[in-house]
Amino acid sequence: MSIKYQEFHPIMGENLNDSNTILMDMSEKNPDLKKIDLLDTIVFEEYINKLLKQSSKRFGIGGYLEQRNIYRRSTVFKENSDSKFRNIHLGIDIWSYTNSQVYCPFDGVVHSFQDNKGFGNYGPTIILEHFWQGETIYSLYGHLSTKDLKSLSVGQSILKGENIGHLGSPIENGNWPPHLHFQMIRNLENKQGDYPGVCSSSEKEKYKENCPNPASWLGIPANVIY
Repeated sequence: MSIKYQEFHPIMGENLNDSNTILMDMSEKNPDLKKIDLLDTIVFEEYINKLLKQSSKRFGIGGYLEQRNIYRRSTVFKENSDSKFRNIHLGIDIWSYTNSQVYCPFDGVVHSFQDNKGFGNYGPTIILEHFWQGETIYSLYGHLSTKDLKSLSVGQSILKGENIGHLGSPIENGNWPPHLHFQMIRNLENKQGDYPGVCSSSEKEKYKENCPNPASWLGIPANVIY
């Protein structure tokens, strides 16, 4: 696919660049994550906010195909067959503050939406359907605010640049520090309002093909976060 960054509206309302954004390492290689209690969402959020404040940046970004241990905090990611947890992240996370606005990057329609409740889950989630460069592709927005789902309807047109949501607080977003999980999906496999955002290492290649790196839709060079 040939991509021009100007095709897309900034998903957080402003371009993500060195002036306002830092890379955040949520991988299993980050020693700092071993020093905090990830089950305590308040402590986890304080860690994120500290990184943002120390850098004087509004956004923290990263995560595509990142191998993470943070999913051990929730049984949502536990594989049924054994004690292993899914740990390969399939989207990009944009960490910021509660109620930060989220915008539609490209014209589309509402495919589905749902409040995926439970500790560690997506919370309020919106999936948009787009027709782009001759093919249908879907964008998923997870960890939003419950208020964002109230005015939506399936098939509703959403224009590029339209405000579609806000970063939810931990009490409503699946008990995570406020952030957007943004993911591109080629085939939703008949799912509605939900799609795996994390896979096991054994399924990495399958999901890598179906969930391409969304960096370009965010106006970010792919090699920055992959």
